[in-house]
Amino acid sequence: MKRSALSLICLVICFLTSACACFTKSNTPTLTSKPALVLMTDFGLKDGAVSAMKGVAYETAPTLVVSDLTHEVPPYNIWEASFRLVQTYRYWPKGTVFVTVVDPGVGSERHSIVMKSKSGHYFVGPDNGLYTLVADESGIEDIRVIDEAKQRLKGSSDSYTFHGRDLYVYVGARLASGQLKFEDAGRSAGQDLIKIPYQKAVADKGTIKGTISVLDPQYGNVWTNIPRELVRATFKDAKNLRVIIRSDSKIVYDKTLPLKDTFAGVGVGQPLLYFNSLLNLSVALNQGDFAKAHKIGSGPKWTVTVTEK
Repeated sequence: MKRSALSLICLVICFLTSACACFTKSNTPTLTSKPALVLMTDFGLKDGAVSAMKGVAYETAPTLVVSDLTHEVPPYNIWEASFRLVQTYRYWPKGTVFVTVVDPGVGSERHSIVMKSKSGHYFVGPDNGLYTLVADESGIEDIRVIDEAKQRLKGSSDSYTFHGRDLYVYVGARLASGQLKFEDAGRSAGQDLIKIPYQKAVADKGTIKGTISVLDPQYGNVWTNIPRELVRATFKDAKNLRVIIRSDSKIVYDKTLPLKDTFAGVGVGQPLLYFNSLLNLSVALNQGDFAKAHKIGSGPKWTVTVTEK
């Protein structure tokens, strides 16, 4: 009897274990992400401006996920803000809403917009060039010009200089939380977007031209917009490349440098070429600040030419 009872218990345990495994497998919930609100400004964190924006977001949509991209964009530097967006947006889920406030023209005639990229992300802010690089990389699905008379924080109609709080974060929070449909934000502007002109990465007859997109603020590395694929297709198996850096038309730097996989490929204090985390060609000093050493900046006036000779 004891042996029979033990066998029965074992059979029951096996059955329950199998049933639970099947149930768990068939009923495992699919992980889904709710749209988030991501903020970027040139406000810094010395005063309450960013906190005020977050307060509006939470008051508008209490359960919304609100995150910071950066609030340390150099004041009025629209180009760098455009780069920080293109550096970041693709790593966020579709449906994420980016509120970007780098707006030297606040209160002027420039439009306030919501741009939907073909990647499925949304961008709320001024139409002043901020979305140049995202639009070029992802493409534009549609642009809506925000109806500022309807789509703004209640009681803010007399405020003209803080659209980040009174308009953009309010619209962004409503959009991310589903309270506002993209199509209801305002009239469609189609593909009509203000863009910053710059040298795109192009190859011609053994020469690549591009722009210095940004400087690594922590280490002084110089990041270009020249992708690894273009370098490898143009200079097959090249170990050294000549780099000419210009500010407008003036040559600031002209040397042949080794192309390495890591900084350790050269001695401490020595220059090198490498591919950064975005897989774009970059220039650095091993454990040094290349930009500071050679007085190099970034943005559309800073161009790079790369050859084998």
